[in-house]
Amino acid sequence: MQINRSILRRSYANIEDYVALTKPRVMSLVVFTALVGLMIAPGGIDPFIGFAALLCIAAGAGAAAALNMWYDADIDAVMARTAIRPIPSGRVSRPEALVFGLMLGTCAVLALGTLLNMAAAALLAFTIFFYVVVYTMWLKRRTPQNIVIGGAAGALPPVIGWVAVTGHVGLEPLILFLIIFLWTPPHFWALSLNLAGEYARAGVPMLPVVAGKTETKRQILLYCVLLVPISLLPCALGFAGAAYGAAAATLGAIMIFLAWQLRRSDDKERRPARRLFVFSMLYLVLLFGGLLMSAAPYAQSR
Repeated sequence: MQINRSILRRSYANIEDYVALTKPRVMSLVVFTALVGLMIAPGGIDPFIGFAALLCIAAGAGAAAALNMWYDADIDAVMARTAIRPIPSGRVSRPEALVFGLMLGTCAVLALGTLLNMAAAALLAFTIFFYVVVYTMWLKRRTPQNIVIGGAAGALPPVIGWVAVTGHVGLEPLILFLIIFLWTPPHFWALSLNLAGEYARAGVPMLPVVAGKTETKRQILLYCVLLVPISLLPCALGFAGAAYGAAAATLGAIMIFLAWQLRRSDDKERRPARRLFVFSMLYLVLLFGGLLMSAAPYAQSR
């Protein structure tokens, strides 16, 4: 009986470790942005099928995260922020993570193609490939623009949600893609400013490591300024209302103000970068939440 209880406890621990491989917090943001793309698409979708589509997208995001952890296990072991992850801490082996990620990704793509359409499945497969191969294996350890180019993978979920409903890409999801694409660099560079030493020890050429903190702060402010007019396009093009436009302008102004504060701060100060990083997460949730509420009537009327 004692052995059985020990095995049971270990099984539960394994489940938690495999869930951790999928980066649940990141996955939740992916699913939310995919939901927005799905909900604003014309024609609507059966709630059960829509829920299944979101599960497939979540599984695809989890698979990409697991494969990212599999490949980056050596880097994760060096950095204090990631050393507690399942692989570097020894709770899951690299071969186990590889098999888990491949199986989860394959099932997600096949299920999405079977339940919805092959276009959405192909786009999900491309997103996983881009994040794992292009970003993780190729860009991350070679260029300080890793986050900029690799951010395309994180910007695709709303497009996948739209294509799951319509079977084709439209202008609206491309604008959502561009919003997330421009949001990604200031979000991650704000985080990396306070972790530059760890990235340097791990040999990852993040922008603060290669170009210095002053240039990174300038780039953050530039991307925030570019983000605001793009975030207003849904209102300007008529698929979101005035309430969304007001919210986007307000959130954008706060984002620029925090980036400006960061730009003027001393390199030894950690709080300005932390404030911008935390607000950037809130920014994306509120922006897409406002878009969801504002654009839903528009989608239903088409």
